[in-house]
Amino acid sequence: MADVHDKATRSFNMSRIKGKNTKPEMLVRKFLHAHGYRYRLHDKKLPGKPDIVLPKYKTVIFVHGCFWHGHNNCKYFVVPKTRTEWWLNKINGNIANDAKTAKTLKKEGWKVINLWECNLKPSKIDKTLTTLLKKLS
Repeated sequence: MADVHDKATRSFNMSRIKGKNTKPEMLVRKFLHAHGYRYRLHDKKLPGKPDIVLPKYKTVIFVHGCFWHGHNNCKYFVVPKTRTEWWLNKINGNIANDAKTAKTLKKEGWKVINLWECNLKPSKIDKTLTTLLKKLS
């Protein structure tokens, strides 16, 4: 099945997708800051450049997009109908990298917390952030 967009349109659309400072990430950062937590962002010295690093708590937080990180049984993770094999390779590569990164960080003594985009939607955000606070204390 061919792409529904021409190459230039697809390229433009893909260029607009952010890897840092996404809306879900900003929600978590604002919440943590309001609750007195101080953190570093995207620390290049750590494997996987975690989205949020809380050195005082030896904890890292990854805010995963459900599509890009293949969130199982999630309505936001839908395998594209075009270039399916390419997308599955890409997403499965992300999943493998996430697992490898978490394993390495844990070996180095870091606590790893993964938050999913779908759990930061208005209907679930309160419960998700309350649970996050419990994990940090």
